[in-house]
Amino acid sequence: MPDPQSVSPGKVAVVGAGSVGATIAYACLLRGVAKQVALFDVSRAKVDAEVLDLNHGLQFVPAATLEGSDDPEVCRGAHVVVITAGAKQKPGQSRMDLATANVAICRELLPRLQAVAPDALYLLVTNPVDVITYVTLKLTGLPPARVIGSGTVLDSSRFRFLIASRLNVAVQNVHAYIAGEHGDSEVPLWSSASVANIPLDAWSVPGHGKLGAGDREEIFHGVKNAAAQVISGKGATNYAIGLATAKILEALLRDENRVLPVSTLLSGYRGLDDVCLSVPCIVNRFGLESQLPIPMSPEEEAGLRASADTIRKAIRSLGF
Repeated sequence: MPDPQSVSPGKVAVVGAGSVGATIAYACLLRGVAKQVALFDVSRAKVDAEVLDLNHGLQFVPAATLEGSDDPEVCRGAHVVVITAGAKQKPGQSRMDLATANVAICRELLPRLQAVAPDALYLLVTNPVDVITYVTLKLTGLPPARVIGSGTVLDSSRFRFLIASRLNVAVQNVHAYIAGEHGDSEVPLWSSASVANIPLDAWSVPGHGKLGAGDREEIFHGVKNAAAQVISGKGATNYAIGLATAKILEALLRDENRVLPVSTLLSGYRGLDDVCLSVPCIVNRFGLESQLPIPMSPEEEAGLRASADTIRKAIRSLGF
């Protein structure tokens, strides 16, 4: 549990002022997530420009302050440190291709961040996020509850959007999760998906269709390939991950006990140990409260185990 004397309950520090980090800061300001937002980036010119641009819009958002620096001291007192810094995913690259470079960045950054924010919660967004979450746990020695990856919150949002589009219903009425890796081995949890409390398997409403096997295959293909599609068109994903991260931050800062499919360390979950991946979790001001025993079909559980093996193999290849 963070020391209440060493953190500011309304302060978020975002590490990395690239397209993702800057958009997270922007989303936090728009949604009134934090009273204080700090941006840290090794490029002084970049962070100064982003802070100046964002500050020029403070009149139009809920009251907040924004500061930035190339000195990690700017992160001091943060309740949550969000890490987005890392190599940029290029067209044709998988998230796992970024692992070596981004682990090296973590080795350099984390001691500097812990020196100024030892009692913060750490929210990892840098890819491959499941590997980076695990590496952060090992490098910092922090309790598992205080180290969370953004995981499949974005994937689940993409999943719900595509289901909603096919069925012509509001996305807010779709409840469905992607579990496992934030990457190629992720698992769609069709068996527990529902629309307005009607199990998806039972959904058949005139004018709103029913999902067949082909529809499900196309939807999942769309989820898995969404990032590649965006990156090929504009070079990076930033808006949806910015909003997804802001939603996680709301759960942390407002003590919401919100259920989110974040990446956390598994210890005995369905027999899985010593790996970080996403399952629906209760998230509040202490970080992770609990991982939920969401029902899974045998095929989904097998997929989760295969996903864990993929992540664990990557972790081991990096010496952890």
